[in-house]
Amino acid sequence: MSTLDATHNPALRSWVHSANEAHTDFPIQNLPFGRFRTPGEGWRIGVAIGEQVLDCKRAAAAGSWSVEVSAWLVPLAAGDLNAFMALGANARRGVRSALSAALAEGSAQQAALTGCLAPQDAVELGVPCHIGDYTDFYVGIHHATAVGKLFRPDNPLLPNYKWVPIGYHGRASSVVASGTPIRRPKGQTAGSAAPNFGPSQRLDLELELGFLIGTGNALGEPVSIAQAEDHLFGVTLFNDWSARDIQAWEYQPLGPFLSKSFGSTISPWVVTLEALAPFRVPLLQRPDGDPQPLPYLDDAGNRERGAFDIRVQVQLQTQSMRQQGLAPVTISTSSTAAAAYWTAAQLIAHHTVNGCNLQPGDLFGSGTLSGANRDQAGSLLEMTVGGKEPITLPNGETRTFLQDGDRLALVGSCERPGARRIGFGPCVGTIVPARG
Repeated sequence: MSTLDATHNPALRSWVHSANEAHTDFPIQNLPFGRFRTPGEGWRIGVAIGEQVLDCKRAAAAGSWSVEVSAWLVPLAAGDLNAFMALGANARRGVRSALSAALAEGSAQQAALTGCLAPQDAVELGVPCHIGDYTDFYVGIHHATAVGKLFRPDNPLLPNYKWVPIGYHGRASSVVASGTPIRRPKGQTAGSAAPNFGPSQRLDLELELGFLIGTGNALGEPVSIAQAEDHLFGVTLFNDWSARDIQAWEYQPLGPFLSKSFGSTISPWVVTLEALAPFRVPLLQRPDGDPQPLPYLDDAGNRERGAFDIRVQVQLQTQSMRQQGLAPVTISTSSTAAAAYWTAAQLIAHHTVNGCNLQPGDLFGSGTLSGANRDQAGSLLEMTVGGKEPITLPNGETRTFLQDGDRLALVGSCERPGARRIGFGPCVGTIVPARG
């Protein structure tokens, strides 16, 4: 697991002045990786610093780097984050440390790197890497319980939930960058004599984290729980939109299909494990009577520091609110550390225990991360008790599920005494009408 070093010093400041602002998501203590382009140029890999993006291609050429760091920068300069992810944790830590020193106040590299910056508001941000495979998990214990109660009031959790991380394979091709509109899907829904067909009427969000794999493993070679985080590159915000009415009709016996594959929104910046090191916390304490993880899912380090303490919010702005000039309203606030029954390391260990081979850039969705209370819910399904109790917005509008024109933003940040606040950047999608 990542440990604290000079890059985490809360007093460290950057010559990029916007990185020193108190509420920036991207102080010098963060330095997440992403993919961007400017008009007339192809996609490049960049690092967020304050309100700027450091262009890795230009920085590799203009900066003064050690032989080792120069070699690690080659895939980044080529615009291939997946190839950099494949180099492993040593390369990631080494580049992050070198960039921290180069971007710090007083750095001799300031003059050389100033011309390698571009304002974030002047570039297009994309999906941060090529996602070859996507697996969605179900680690949110409060979400699983609340949803289970809607269908099985006396037995909300199935017997396997507390023994095995539940997951299914999703559709990687429809993972889209923040800001991409989400078209309302069509599909079959339950009817009286025969199913209905048409646009989903119960469109929902799912507040999740995205875990991106770095180094892969060979087919047939499991990854142990102790080594699992060596294969994890970083963390994003992730909204796995869900059509609840389509899902209810199709999910038995094989699970979700059209209800999920129409779109999932990922935030553009990958926050590395090193940046998250000050915000590690113990795995959620299991209640008395719950089974302990099987040995392949259990490790002392994972129990002590396997979870991430990330404060997450869901913000909603309706089309009417935008027309009236009203700001988005926060409809949910929770902490991922209080929501997740399984850690990212446990997901990796479980995913590979049968010999499944992971590859750089593979995406794991955490599943909906809700707190214990309704105002901490990560889905409207929970907030409105299956659509029975609408929420009322400050302008008087009500919602059970999402309407066309609704804009959803997931917001994530990490704060604790003795550490610099860091954030994840935007994870935004606007619902547009179904095709005619």
